[in-house]
Amino acid sequence: MAKNETKRIQPSVVRRDREVYAAVKVMKDYAPANPDYALDKLNAEHDALTQKEEAVVQKEAEAAAARDAVVAEQWSFHNTMLGVKDQVVAQFGPNSDEAQAVGLKKKVEYRTRARKGSKNGGK
Repeated sequence: MAKNETKRIQPSVVRRDREVYAAVKVMKDYAPANPDYALDKLNAEHDALTQKEEAVVQKEAEAAAARDAVVAEQWSFHNTMLGVKDQVVAQFGPNSDEAQAVGLKKKVEYRTRARKGSKNGGK
């Protein structure tokens, strides 16, 4: 038996186990001495594994759909807040304290560009 049964088994090992199951399933004379390994128990174990794997796939799909819904709602909220900022600037002006309160820089706080001199020394 395994040392640590809390870790996931590698997919290659599970694949090989399924191959063994398929091979044993078609054996006509398979009659194990230990009844724990009888074909009906193997079938029950295989069915239980398949059901649990399907449940995991379904739950992962639900989680992915929930994540997508959250992302869509985040973008919707963000776009709404961008519109709110535009409305604050339209109502109160670009130099208002209200515009600054919603995280915008006042228009007067931006530096004006300095003129560049000409390439030949300004002459």
